[in-house]
Amino acid sequence: MNETILIVDDEPKITQLAKDYLEDNGFKVLTSGDGNQALVIARQESPDLIVLDLMLPGMDGLDVCRAIRKESDVPIIMLTARAEEVDQLIGLELGADDYITKPFSPRALVARVRALLRRARGDLLQGEVLRSGSLELDLKRMQVKLSGEIIHLTRSEYILLEALVKHEGQPLSREQLVEHLHGVVFAGVDRSVDSHIKNLRKKIEPDPTDPIYIQTVYGYGYKFLGDLE
Repeated sequence: MNETILIVDDEPKITQLAKDYLEDNGFKVLTSGDGNQALVIARQESPDLIVLDLMLPGMDGLDVCRAIRKESDVPIIMLTARAEEVDQLIGLELGADDYITKPFSPRALVARVRALLRRARGDLLQGEVLRSGSLELDLKRMQVKLSGEIIHLTRSEYILLEALVKHEGQPLSREQLVEHLHGVVFAGVDRSVDSHIKNLRKKIEPDPTDPIYIQTVYGYGYKFLGDLE
C-alpha cells in the first residue's frame, strides 16, 4: 500500500510540483491550500507524513502544527519562504520533524520524505533495548522510559537521544547529529539540533536549565553522560 503524503501550501505551482515528484516516486498525495481544511483532511485521512507551509490563509502553519501535535505524532516537514532562524526554531519546538526553506529542490524533498518515513517505520533500527541507569530505549518500538515511565518524544527528539546514548561519553558534532536526523548528509541549519536538544532536556533532565546528562560541548555539539538515576 502506497504511503500517503499531505501537502499543505497555498502556492499552487509549488503544490503541483511537489505532488508530481512525490507521485512519480510512488506516493499517494493529498493537497490543501488552507490551514483549517488541512486539519480536517489530516483527521479524516490519517496521512503518513505532512509537508506543511508556514504561511497559510486562515490558520498558519505553526498553529496547524500545534493542533496536529495534540492529536498525532505523524512526521511533519515544514516549508517556509522565510530564512530567519527564529521561524525554524519555533516550528521545531512545536514538534515539526524537519524544515525546508523555499525555493527547494523537489528531488531533495522526496529524499527527505523517504528518510523521515524510514525513521518513522523504524527500518534502520534493531530489535534491542539500550539502558543507561534509569533510562531505557526500546529501539524496535522507538519508545523511551525513564524510571519505568514512558517519556513521549517526537521522532526527531528520539533519534537524537538514541544517537547520543549509543555514543555515551563521546561528543557528537552538530553535523553528525543533523546526519542522524535526516539519514543523509545535509547542510542544514545547525540550530535545529539545539532546539531539539532543548526540548529533550525539558523531558529527561531534573533541571533543564542546569543539565546533567546531555552536556553541551561548546563550539562542537553534545555528549550524553548517562547513569540517569
